[in-house]
Amino acid sequence: MSDNILFSTDPAADLKSFFLQKKYSKLTVLCDENTLQHCYPLVQKGLPEHQVIKVSSGEEHKNLDTCQAIWQGLTDQALDRHAALLVIGGGVLGDMGGFCAATYKRGIDFILVSTTLLAQVDSSIGGKLGIDFNHFKNHIGVFQLPALTLLHDGFLKTLPKNELRSGFAEIIKHILISDEVLWNEIKGKSFEDQDWKKLIHHSVSFKAGVVTEDPREQGLRKILNTGHTIGHAMESYLLNTGNKVMHGEAVAAGLIAEAFIAQQRGLLSQAQLTEISKYIIQVFGKIPMKAEDEAEIARLAIQDKKNKGNKILCVLLEGIGKARWDCEISPEEVKGALTFYRSV
Repeated sequence: MSDNILFSTDPAADLKSFFLQKKYSKLTVLCDENTLQHCYPLVQKGLPEHQVIKVSSGEEHKNLDTCQAIWQGLTDQALDRHAALLVIGGGVLGDMGGFCAATYKRGIDFILVSTTLLAQVDSSIGGKLGIDFNHFKNHIGVFQLPALTLLHDGFLKTLPKNELRSGFAEIIKHILISDEVLWNEIKGKSFEDQDWKKLIHHSVSFKAGVVTEDPREQGLRKILNTGHTIGHAMESYLLNTGNKVMHGEAVAAGLIAEAFIAQQRGLLSQAQLTEISKYIIQVFGKIPMKAEDEAEIARLAIQDKKNKGNKILCVLLEGIGKARWDCEISPEEVKGALTFYRSV
């Protein structure tokens, strides 16, 4: 486990200890309207003197306009290169706040206090930062690790069910590519009956290990994109057409679609495809789609940042518990996978 990841039972006390050691010149806290109300009060007493920047929540605000507001706030507060930004939020705010810190004056330290299940098990681990651009997911970004990632399961009590469920998609992804035994355990339980503490520790440990071995995504780390090639394209398309879906919902759909391609190539059995599809739909339901959406989603998949040249590169399951990265797939296969998803 990376030494910059802390599982905390008392986030205020742990942050107080951290800042006493670091002695930054200034501290700014970044929140959205939800984390300012529900999560900031749980850590406020552990923070040194600071100012707060508030931005609007939601994927639709993960863009350059919001970054400009954050950079302007840091500038107005006269933060120098020895200052730090504390980001209290989920995946959207963590990606964007970290990106702003990593680019402000060529980079200041940032600390992530991850407040959603999705952020705790995935986006806060590994130092991938970025924003959306012209409806392309995470199109502009950098790699930089936070000075500290603090994970506290008490924040999850502030979340509505759909936010928890969104994070569960990334947990399912991690299990499908790493642990067949754990897959057999979770598929026998309802969403409500899962052991969240166990699953969070599994995801964080697994992802941190992969990132340590391949920090810049040159090889092994690419397996973490399972479900994301088609899932991101679906998410971008739906966001662009005003039919917003949560990131985890799109990833869940992408897991089914990409599992279909794996089955068509003989990497996954029909029985395995059926059990993956059945369980994910049981938990997430299905995103409404029409046949005419398929070509546009396939076109967006060509723009995926994992691609090389005009080749759509995808991660495909090899059975359950293992995955193969850099698999070239065609737009026709993407459309066929979406047809399967709509009909399953």
